[in-house]
Amino acid sequence: MRGWAGGWKAAVVVVLLAGCGAPAGGGTGAGPGPSESAGTGTRPAESGSSGPARPSQPARSSPVPSSPSAPAGSAPSRAPGSPSAPAGGCAAGRAEVTVSPGGPARQRLCVRPGTVVTLVLRPRLDDRRWTAVRSSAPALVVPAGWRVDADGTAHAVLRCAGTRGGGAEVTAAARAPDVAGAARPAFTLRLDVVPHAREG
Repeated sequence: MRGWAGGWKAAVVVVLLAGCGAPAGGGTGAGPGPSESAGTGTRPAESGSSGPARPSQPARSSPVPSSPSAPAGSAPSRAPGSPSAPAGGCAAGRAEVTVSPGGPARQRLCVRPGTVVTLVLRPRLDDRRWTAVRSSAPALVVPAGWRVDADGTAHAVLRCAGTRGGGAEVTAAARAPDVAGAARPAFTLRLDVVPHAREG
């Protein structure tokens, strides 16, 4: 009798323990765990690296060398072939000046004392012909040897004084053969007689 009563108590304890272990809600499947996100089945992203982030260093640019600039106040270099002083380009001994049709009506020439200048006047394009030359300072420049060729070319020799300097204008006149009146100046040559510089 005692053995049956002890077995019945053990069965009651087992039944009670089984009822307490059943989950609430009808025993359906368990919900999503803490490591899974609901409805997607993916895990949340893990946090970044454990150590502190290091700040990025700015890129270094190499300095660009600047081109050397010219010093302030420096004078520009002189261009080659610049004309020399008039006295340095004076003719000496003998010189020749040729006047062509359509050329300039005035020319200038620097000479040394005692220079002999040959003046050649080419035939003109109009009906006028060369008639004569005249010097504004005969004591400095003396015209001589005047002649006119058959083709109308005129020649004259201009002799400069040998010891003195100064300036003179030699004028060549022209006129038409069938026109009355004096000939008019058609060309002028300016002669500058420049003596050599004295030393000392």
